[in-house]
Amino acid sequence: MRLIIVSGRSGSGKSTALAVLEDNGFYCIDNLPAGLLTELAERALLNIDLLQPQVAVSIDARNLPSQLERFPALLAEVRAKHIQCDVVYLDSEDETLLKRFSETRRRHPLSSDTRSLAEAIKDETKLLGPIADLADLKLNTTNLNLYQLRDSIKLRLLNKPELGTAFLVESFGFKLGMPVDADLVFDVRCLPNPYWKSDLRHLSGKDAEVVEYLSAQSDVNEMFDDIFAYLNKWLPRFAASNRSYVTIAIGCTGGHHRSVYLAERLCTALRPSLKNIQVRHRDLA
Repeated sequence: MRLIIVSGRSGSGKSTALAVLEDNGFYCIDNLPAGLLTELAERALLNIDLLQPQVAVSIDARNLPSQLERFPALLAEVRAKHIQCDVVYLDSEDETLLKRFSETRRRHPLSSDTRSLAEAIKDETKLLGPIADLADLKLNTTNLNLYQLRDSIKLRLLNKPELGTAFLVESFGFKLGMPVDADLVFDVRCLPNPYWKSDLRHLSGKDAEVVEYLSAQSDVNEMFDDIFAYLNKWLPRFAASNRSYVTIAIGCTGGHHRSVYLAERLCTALRPSLKNIQVRHRDLA
């Protein structure tokens, strides 16, 4: 059985995540009382109509505070039944959540006549702390639109062919901000930049002309060798420590050339030794 627990602050994209999972064969329950988590898991295991049960539930601040405080113990009970269980926590920056609620005119579940929206958002962070602390995967949705969020959910949760750590090599541009959910970050802005070659500017690090240019640069090859040596040595140690997800971020200025090239090359080089590794280009249109 596979169980995915989706949590996060209101407005961060939990409904979208559940919709994606439902579209891909999961039985989904929104706003599950945390106290029913163990019973739900037991019933799903006993359901003879489900040969390989796939269940996703949302547990959020609409729960009683006392139930949220019990989450660590409840999660331990579920995992003791040998259920593959992933805890996914979605979040966004406070300013983004404020903007989303203002634009949609939705009411925050914790807001009231005596509690402002900003106060509700901060209080929600404390309430969900026990879940956030145990999250296997944290996704920051601040800079993601609806379609990018759906793609991220599919990539991280639905492309796990087998048990074990799921590795993601992600390129990004520093000018658009660092990915806050990255576990390892490598800055490659010191390398020769194809952007300053007029015939390469409109291309990306996936195009043959850019690949040829960067592959001929000694600094680029040295950077690749050093990063690869580090990852090839230490990523298996991450997997051995029972990490469910590890994100390796490679950043250049705009996220179009150097970081894309190195992310692709690293993913290809690491794939023979890692069972589950994928590549994503955050800022590549």
